[in-house]
Amino acid sequence: MIRIGASLLVCLYVAGFLTLSMLAARIMGRSVWLFGAGDPRQRWTGLAFRAAFLGALLWPGYRVWQGGSVGLFQSGLLSHSGVVSTLGAVLIAVGGSFALVSQYHMGAAWRIGAAEGQQGQLVVTGPFRWSRNPVFVGQSGVFLGLLLVFPDPVQFAVTAVALLAIRAQVRIEERVLRATFGAVYEDYARRVPRWIGGVSSHIVPKRA
Repeated sequence: MIRIGASLLVCLYVAGFLTLSMLAARIMGRSVWLFGAGDPRQRWTGLAFRAAFLGALLWPGYRVWQGGSVGLFQSGLLSHSGVVSTLGAVLIAVGGSFALVSQYHMGAAWRIGAAEGQQGQLVVTGPFRWSRNPVFVGQSGVFLGLLLVFPDPVQFAVTAVALLAIRAQVRIEERVLRATFGAVYEDYARRVPRWIGGVSSHIVPKRA
């Protein structure tokens, strides 16, 4: 039941993500998708995100359909227990909720990807008081939770792709935000950590 619940939670998160993205696009009157614009490396991160979310939707569903055991993956990568599965499901629920609340808080400033001249206003309130990237923090929780519920090589690969794509995309977006908002973003980056809690991961601008 925990695995079924975890799979449904991921489906609900993706449905919420798409719904909020469509609402933001309707408010702006144009697409919020910017992976094809700006830094060309976003094309690769965009593909990685698509693959990771597709895997997060399909693989857990397949595992549930197969009764949790699929050939060589019966034992999984980790020592598995009901406690681990429950922790994973909680992490998916908390991470997904945090990501959706953060996305909703952005409103019309929401973008998928980043490109100079196409950013909305800099949001520094709500969840963005604690993290410069709360949506990505929440998504990381979703993928790590899935790995706890479905600890096998395929889910490990899906989670690894997602986390690597998140790390790469955050660095791309920070450069765009620094170029767009200048000193305002620099001050924000000094006050608020890149991820959550701890010391801010401030990027010092390159000298000419």
